Formats: sequence, C-alpha cells, structure tokens
Amino acid sequence: MKLRPPATPLITVDPFFSVWSMTDKLTSDNTKHWTGKPNTLLGTVTIDGEEYGFMGKTGRDELKQVACEVEAMTTRYVFETAKIRLFATFFSPLLMDDLDVLSRPCSYLFLQYTSLDGEKHDVRATVLASEELCLNEKGQSPVVTEVFDIEDDIVCAKMGNSVQNVLNKSGDDHRIDWGYLYLASNSENADASIVKCDEENMTYVRVSADVCDCCGAMFVFAYDDINSIEYFGKKLTSYWNRDGMTIEDAIIDAFDEFTGLYADAKITSDDLFADAVAAGGEKYAEILLLAYRQTIAAHKVAVDENGDVLFISKECFSNGCAATVDVSYPSIPIYLYYNPELIKGMMRPILRFAKSDKWKFDFAPHDCGQYPLVNGQCYGSLDSEEYQMPVEECGNMLIMLANVCLAENNADFAKDDIDLYRKWASYLLKYGRDPQNQLCTDDFAGHLAHNCNLSLKAIMGLAGLSVVLNMLGEEDEADYYYEQAINMAIEWTETACDDNGGYRLAFDRENTFSMKYNMIWDKLWGTNLFPRQVVNAELASNESHIRPYGLPLDSRAEYTKADWLVWTAALSSDRTRFEKFIEPLWNAYNYSYSRVPLTDWYDTITANQVSFQNRTVVGGFFIRLLDRKGIVKLHK
Repeated sequence: MKLRPPATPLITVDPFFSVWSMTDKLTSDNTKHWTGKPNTLLGTVTIDGEEYGFMGKTGRDELKQVACEVEAMTTRYVFETAKIRLFATFFSPLLMDDLDVLSRPCSYLFLQYTSLDGEKHDVRATVLASEELCLNEKGQSPVVTEVFDIEDDIVCAKMGNSVQNVLNKSGDDHRIDWGYLYLASNSENADASIVKCDEENMTYVRVSADVCDCCGAMFVFAYDDINSIEYFGKKLTSYWNRDGMTIEDAIIDAFDEFTGLYADAKITSDDLFADAVAAGGEKYAEILLLAYRQTIAAHKVAVDENGDVLFISKECFSNGCAATVDVSYPSIPIYLYYNPELIKGMMRPILRFAKSDKWKFDFAPHDCGQYPLVNGQCYGSLDSEEYQMPVEECGNMLIMLANVCLAENNADFAKDDIDLYRKWASYLLKYGRDPQNQLCTDDFAGHLAHNCNLSLKAIMGLAGLSVVLNMLGEEDEADYYYEQAINMAIEWTETACDDNGGYRLAFDRENTFSMKYNMIWDKLWGTNLFPRQVVNAELASNESHIRPYGLPLDSRAEYTKADWLVWTAALSSDRTRFEKFIEPLWNAYNYSYSRVPLTDWYDTITANQVSFQNRTVVGGFFIRLLDRKGIVKLHK
C-alpha cells in the first residue's frame, strides 16, 4: 500500500475493543483506542539473548521497521536486524458472510521470522496488554487478574475491573470498564504472568512464547463484555455467544480456525482490491482496504429476543448516538456488497422504536439511544421537532429498505412494516418537494431551508417505496409513488438550476453549489428520474470547485464530507472523472497531520480533521462497487 494510513488498525472488533497505532512506526508511541486515549500494548522480541522492542515504548532498543502493509483485515509490519527479518501480523477476521466469526471478540497477532545471515537463531516474543483495555482510564479502580490454562496447549492471562457494573453508562469519548480482557498463546513454551509497573501505576497481562522458524508464534487478544448492549431495557449478549458459548470456547475456536480464516481474509482482500482498481483505480482501492475494518468495528452484532440480527452502530466522535439512521444510511454500500442482513440489523431498532408509544411523530426517528444503551432516541427532544430530521430520516429509511430488497431480490423484509413506510412516504409527499427549515444529516452546518439535496432524498425515498411495492405485487400503488417522484424530479430540475450551469445549494440561493449525493440511487437503481445531461452538468460544476484535498461539501465552507465526496464522484460514468475526485481524498489521508482513524469531516485546503473519526460512514466509500456489479439495479 502506497497510502500512509493516518492511523493503522491493529485490533478492530467493536467500539470498545479497538486498538490503533497513530504513528508511522509501531515503536514511535504507545498504541491507542480509536478515541486517541491510551490502550497500551507492548511487544518485545529476544534474539539470541538480546531483547528488542517491536511494539510501543518498551524502553528497549527498537527493531528497525522497514515496511507496513495494510489489507482489508490484516496489518503486517516488517522489522529487521543484522540477524533476522521479523514479521508481525495483526488480524481481525471480519468476514461478513459468517456472523459468528465477525462478532467473535478475538483478534490475532502472528509473529514469524526468517534468517538474514543464514544461521539458526533462538527467538522469543513477549506481549503485554495494559489495564487501559478494560478500564475507562488507568487507575480508575483496582483490577483483578488470573493466569490459567484454557486447554493443555493454551496459556492465558485475564484481567478486569474489580468493580463489575455491566452496561453502567453511555457516551462518546469513553471506554469500557466492565468485562474481562484475555491474552492467550498456544505456541511453543508459552507462559503467562501478571506484571505490575509501579513507575506507571499500571498492571499488565503478559504472555511469552518461542517464535519457531517453522510455525512462528501466535497470540490471541480476546474480550468478554458479559453483555454487549441494552436493548429497550433488556441486556443482550453479542451474536457469537447467543447460545451460551463461553469466551474460553471462543478462544479455542479462534486458535483452531486461524489458518482457514486467514486464507479467507486474504481472498476477500485480494478480490476487493482487484474489483476496486477496476472500478476506480489503485488509490480508490487503497482507501477501501483502509476503510474496511473501521466501518465494521464501529458496530456491535447482537440478537434480539426473537433471534433477529441487530447491527448497532456508534456515532463516533459526534455524540455517541446508537443506531443513528443518517449514519447507517451512508454506510450501507459495503453491506449491500457483502451482506444486506446487516442493514436489516441497522433498521430493526428504528422500526421498533417508531412503532412504540414513546414516538409521537409521523416521521422516522433519528436514533435509538446512546451507545451501548439502545432504549430510544436521545438526539433532540421527544417533545419538539426543532432538532429532528424529518425529511432526512424518512428518506433514509425508505432508501435503505429499497436497497435491501433489491440486493436480495426479495421484499419480504418490508411486509411487516409496510404501513409505517407508507406513513413516512406520505410525509415526504407533503414536505419533501421544498423542505422548510430542517436539519439534514449534515447537521453540523445548521438548519437550511429549501435544501436541494434534501429534496433529492425525498424524491429517491418515494422512488424507493415504489420499487418495493412493485416487488410486493402492489403495481398500482407503486405506479402512484413513481409518478409522484417523476413529477418532483421534473420540478426539481427546473427550480434548482443555477445560472452557472450546475444546481444550487438551496432553491432560493443563487450562485451556490453543493454535493447532490442523494441522486446516486437514480443511477444505481436505473429509475431514470433525472436526465443524464442534468447529472453531467452538476458533475462539471462540482469538478470546477475541487480544492487541493477534495470537493467542499457546499459553497458555505471549505470543509468536506468524505463519504458524500465519493458518492458524488460515483455519479460519473467515466472512471477518469471519478479518479479526479478521488485523488484529492487519497492525498488528504496520506498527508494529513491529523493522526486519527479515517475522518469523514476535514478541511479541503489543509487536509486536517475538522471533527469526527472512526465513523461507520466510511462504508459509503464502497458505493462505486455497487455500480460496477449492478447489485441494486432494478430487476427486469
């Protein structure tokens, strides 16, 4: 990978179990949680009696890092001495066709070496994980520890808060302080211990093992959170242990299945890279490889009391909301590409809350809580429309529904809640043609009346319901909604047109521009609401506004939203034009001084982060692949 990651993923399981390197060299600083707070892992290797550090600030002489390669599910560092070349591979098996594996809270570090001087060497590795991984902050409470064998060949060290108050709080910039961290190895001569560092006032679990020249050394990091989310008052486990599997069983399976999972991950990554290069070039492909783990691991996979999948997002470094509709919406392209069931898992909490007595409005909710407590909307007030997003969320839910049905070529998911979708469509018919002073997903820019892009969302929402009703055999009703969408599209084209040849930010604002990313579904579905010349004129206008590090979101400021930038670029049928939009985004991530997991809100002049990081919305980068594969094209 030529792209320099602004932050490099190491352990990526869920919003709590998350460890990154935010420097180019793994030894330049200690590892961190996605929030930037310390989540310290340390690694040393002893070569013929001489000890070196390869991970974190160990206080030892450092191995020379010569390479770092990031693929979809792996990060591989290469180090060298005069004697050996050491390979350190971090692997989180986020395979979306196997939810048991996807949700299993186990992540790997695999060490191998080759001799550079032709001699045999004695190599032994030691890995330490700090109490910061099981506390909000070190020293918050005393930790309890245990060293034990899971099986005869697996040694393990365990650590957790001495005060176990499961699911005791929600928020944004905070880390888990319940459950237990496990560090295990099944490699030659492995041993485990507890290390208390008085100088740092911190406790570590420690595991050491020989790095054999034939089979290397394997370490598994695991986390048992006891309960994963609170769902409308009920504490739920994750998907992996829905039937009572223990964390020890999960660790055993992780060791047993490593070889097959690693091979599957390699195939998935290679296929993704090849498809993305064909769709949008090598820089686009590298961005997708880096985005893959981030978007998945900002979710938690669970099951409700009916056994249905839940895929709960955290709105990272925004306000920590859970199951946010306008965060789910931009993320769906990756899940349409790999497993639409996960989109259903995003929608189920919203559908449930919208049908409850607590929701009084005739439009869709914004969210279902603050992670990890999913008990109902927390954004805005349930007694006021002022900070709601009515057109936004109604359109999002209808568009997501249509995409799920098209990707699966089956509309059964729509049946139970079709009246609710009709109600939301009625809202769009009434208010979506020319939205009044409402918030949209880009709420950081404030309320905006007559928002042209928000009107596009209403149009596509109505078209989406038309698609679904056709699939359900309700042709007359489907035709009605499609005709309404056509009429609104014609009016939109006339009213939004600006003298500069493009289309306005708001219907009443001359000489303005904005990304019309919501129009992308007309192209992907093939609903033909907007003539190609309209799209081409808008793209030409957008292209003229590209800054050194990307296209601004609109004419009000120089910042952009990376997900919407890629959606806007995907409106192009020409790969060369698409790459003109993507190259500045690649440059932004490559050169930004903001060393954080991929931000979606940054400055197009400086490339520096404005806010947001580690957000699920980077799943939206995969939208170009939907076009190439025709995944959500209308079935004839």
